[in-house]
Amino acid sequence: MPAMLPGAPHLARADGALRLGGVPLAELARRFGTPLYVYSQAAMLDALAAYQRALAGRRHLLCYAMKANANLAVLQTFARAGCGADIVSGGELARALAAGMPASRIVFSGVGKTRAEMRQALDAGVRGFNVESLAELQRLSAVAVELGATAPVSLRVNPDVDAGTHPYISTGLRDNKFGIAHDEALAAYRLAASLPGLRVTGIDCHIGSQITQAEPFVDALDRMLDLVAAVESEGIVLAHIDLGGGLGIRYADESPPAADALVARMLARLDARGFGTREILLEPGRSLVGNAGVLLTEVQYLKPGAARNFCIVDAAMNDLVRPAMYEAWMAIEPCVERAGPARVWDVVGPVCESGDWLGRDRALTVEPGDILAVLSAGAYGMTMASNYNSRPRAAEVMIVRGEAVLVREREVIESLFAGERLISG
Repeated sequence: MPAMLPGAPHLARADGALRLGGVPLAELARRFGTPLYVYSQAAMLDALAAYQRALAGRRHLLCYAMKANANLAVLQTFARAGCGADIVSGGELARALAAGMPASRIVFSGVGKTRAEMRQALDAGVRGFNVESLAELQRLSAVAVELGATAPVSLRVNPDVDAGTHPYISTGLRDNKFGIAHDEALAAYRLAASLPGLRVTGIDCHIGSQITQAEPFVDALDRMLDLVAAVESEGIVLAHIDLGGGLGIRYADESPPAADALVARMLARLDARGFGTREILLEPGRSLVGNAGVLLTEVQYLKPGAARNFCIVDAAMNDLVRPAMYEAWMAIEPCVERAGPARVWDVVGPVCESGDWLGRDRALTVEPGDILAVLSAGAYGMTMASNYNSRPRAAEVMIVRGEAVLVREREVIESLFAGERLISG
């Protein structure tokens, strides 16, 4: 067991039992069943507080990137703490509003906004759109004119900065699909300022996810500020600067900068370059919820083999796809320590794919019926879950002031095909 678990101090072991928010996780597995996602509300608010401390006294808006975890109780937690939301679909907009998030604190990002989604967002009165292409600018202008509305727009600029992350979660390089190329952005701002139904409000940048160094953020900021100066020299005022998100968390031995230290460094750069009075938007996601959650799973079978030993559990790639999709390493801990020698296991699920694994080469002392916790599962876990192999999605529980609250019921099998129809005759 590592000296300090990812998610500490909210996640800790006491008397051999793994606890989140002081609650024994094995007891939650018995009470609610497995697979089961469990989150600590206090851990989320502590992570948020680091950003809030750094931004105290500055005009700012923290927009939680809800793609990381879109549970209504999670959104409600951040809304009550004063956050807005960064959304990428009409479904996310509906979720944010249902959780009590004011539309005036919602920004709409994403490369593929449909006309219907644009109308939905304009009708709701969102704070603004982060626009990612010239074609999107023209479509949004037409939709806004049809509705007799004005769409506040920021342009998401791709600064061509390497964030040093997995290629699937890199978004700030020239060959990524996201944003408008830095050298094309000035012309794009001229177009935005000329189109009816649009009002230019700011500039946006997001270079990737799970970034564990400060330098890519600072490099991207410098390129953004160069562009701000060029755009405003043509009389187009940018009232806010959206610095995006992407700060990483510790899964194993990563050492990302603390959120408050990173933000302080970026604010110092803004001050040094004369932009310190601008309103600042940030869009953190993983760094707020990642280490606040775990996935609980029960061991079903142990299958020793000549080449590999398999620990077969009841959670699978449909519950947590990060290992299969990104070859992501996530710590796996027994919820109750068992005496005896450890053996090296591949922790795998029951889905009919060789890629269905949660962890490889893990030294565990384990028996069938034991409960294992996959750590750092609060981000991109349940939000990416599917029903592959006709498997119902897991239940979700949040620890609130020491009490376990069911915040999503386990899906029932009948719900998986409730909308399907047999062919008559």
